[in-house]
Amino acid sequence: MAANNEAAQSGGPSPVATGPRPGPDGKTPPMPQTTKGTKVERARQRGDVIFSRLATSSGLTIVVAIGLITVFLLIQAVPSLLANHANFFTSTEFSTSDADNLRFGIRDLLVVTVLSSAFALVIAVPLAIGIAVYLTHYAPARLSRWFSGVVDLLAAVPSIVFGLWGILVLAPALTPFATFLNDILGWFPLFATGNVSIAGGGTIFTAGIVLAVMILPIITAVTREVFRQTPRGHIEAAQALGATRWEVVRMTVLPFGRSGTVAASMLGLGRALGETVAVLIILRSAAEASHFSLFDGGYTFASKIASAAAEFSAPLPTGAYIAAGFVLFVLTFAVNAVARKIAGGKVNA
Repeated sequence: MAANNEAAQSGGPSPVATGPRPGPDGKTPPMPQTTKGTKVERARQRGDVIFSRLATSSGLTIVVAIGLITVFLLIQAVPSLLANHANFFTSTEFSTSDADNLRFGIRDLLVVTVLSSAFALVIAVPLAIGIAVYLTHYAPARLSRWFSGVVDLLAAVPSIVFGLWGILVLAPALTPFATFLNDILGWFPLFATGNVSIAGGGTIFTAGIVLAVMILPIITAVTREVFRQTPRGHIEAAQALGATRWEVVRMTVLPFGRSGTVAASMLGLGRALGETVAVLIILRSAAEASHFSLFDGGYTFASKIASAAAEFSAPLPTGAYIAAGFVLFVLTFAVNAVARKIAGGKVNA
């Protein structure tokens, strides 16, 4: 009453309640909902449930597919492994009553696969980082878009084209340099003479360079996008302190993109481990790897399996190659799992 009297005396309007008034029990009743609003809300909830189930089904499909592949490889490989009289992981022979003296061994395949892929990674990663830094912080916008498209187009070149280019064009061009390395650094096992002629070009050295070119688009694309996500505030703060362009890259861009660069490298390594046709064309001149040398020959897991397709009619040899495929499957899966772990981790700037 006093408030109303003061409002009346001052000539101001009386206060008007806006909204539902409290009931007799002192509680405010809820606002009434229209039928249209209720239908929209129900439709949204139904859409969320459908999308959630579809996304869950998609994820489970991948998991089930990987599980089925694993079970298939194990079922097909176990009989051959049990029938083998030699050590499958250390011997170069696969010896059974049905397939004696089969030239096959995980040790040599593992050496060639890891050595060629690691050598490719050593070449490709610095190049990819340099290209990514140039495209994101040095090149003009128009040139950056054009150059990015050219690098990405490398991923569209068929493997067989890379293999033919490697053995017919690159290998002869690399022969003088490979011979020089062998003469000067031949005392080091990595550059020692292998079981193939360096002049022929069918060596891990040539295969590694070809693999580096093949995985370069993958590493460059991921690294480029990571570098572009560098917070603008970090870059501007470094520039405000008087840092040069290279100091900005070194102090802000590279530390921020460290985990993404490592993850991209692991993805490229997984691609190199599974390459088949290009490596088969280059390394098919040698049957095995006798040394831990870049100037050696031999087969990778994938190229060995592809080269022996004619032997898949017999159950035991087929199971042996499937066992090799299982080892490659586990190796590639582990590499990609490490890449995923690093990509999801925090950046330690």
